[in-house]
Amino acid sequence: MLNKHFQNAIYQFVGIVEFSFGIIDENGYVIASSVSIRGERKLEIDFDRFRDSSIIVENGITFKPVYNRSKFEFCVYVENTSELAKKYAQILAASFSNIKQFYEEKYDANSFIKTILLDSILPGDIYARTKELKLDYDMPRIVYLVSISDQDEGVIFEILYGMYPEKGKNFVINLDEKNIAVIMEAQELQTTKQIEAIATTIISTVRSEAMINISVGIGSRVMNLRDISVSYREAQAAVEIGNVFDGEKDILNYESLGIGRLIYQLPIKLCQMFIDEVFKKGSIEKLDQENILTIQRFFENSLNISETARKLFIHRNTLVYRLDKILKLTGLDLREFDDAIIFKVEMMVKKYLAANVMKI
Repeated sequence: MLNKHFQNAIYQFVGIVEFSFGIIDENGYVIASSVSIRGERKLEIDFDRFRDSSIIVENGITFKPVYNRSKFEFCVYVENTSELAKKYAQILAASFSNIKQFYEEKYDANSFIKTILLDSILPGDIYARTKELKLDYDMPRIVYLVSISDQDEGVIFEILYGMYPEKGKNFVINLDEKNIAVIMEAQELQTTKQIEAIATTIISTVRSEAMINISVGIGSRVMNLRDISVSYREAQAAVEIGNVFDGEKDILNYESLGIGRLIYQLPIKLCQMFIDEVFKKGSIEKLDQENILTIQRFFENSLNISETARKLFIHRNTLVYRLDKILKLTGLDLREFDDAIIFKVEMMVKKYLAANVMKI
């Protein structure tokens, strides 16, 4: 289909360009031409040998290869080696690049999926375009948002594209230099364990092949193509919320964020009022690192005094003394469930306020 668009454009240049010209693929076969030799002619040229050249002159022909993200797309050739032929080759290459971009935006499934994710297509147009591209509209899908912490220069995109190459089934969308969306068919992904196993595979593969740290946000399972934008926004939120409340995790599932998801949606002013009302002014700041560690371990062990003391390698009475000290400083007895809940929420609210993140 793209070759047909190239050929139609070439017909418009015939009579303007003084020499025979056309387009070849990476193997040298002519895919569009100003003369009737398509598919019948192969031009022998080793593009790897001229990788750093913008213009190539070989065997009496001028070549202008076109690359996208270091990947060969196509090559324009002009059957002449004059300076004028070189200018023609550059002009034609720019024109055909624009044609290819327009074609991909109109017909390429990945470009279509990206417009849905970014809400840059009218809802009424989605179903029609889905039929045009022969995609399954009602297939359940999940969006995995790969967040990149290091510079990767496109390496991660290539890894993910190699992992999920099935066009029309799964999609790998390069959003920007720090975020890549993987849209997975979720017909077989029914449980949280199955859903998170995909994220585990992505992280382990990227780390083993590129040695780059990433985290993966997971949106909810949606039942049609139109709603993948919802799953994408949830995956975004999962990454942002996870970075605030649990920066050590690399798999962040929107449906498993718990209280953090609720706090993240509260107005900042309301959060500050909660802090001021629950605690005596400055009381929380009086807790030292020993107190903070004690509280964290106490929560991790479900408010069990004996188990917490064992994990901290201290006597049970020492732990009781520390909890009494925390009670005096904050007015909350962490041995009481209600007070423990209030303190847990307060600590999360403080993290939220300290992060100063943008609301979604």
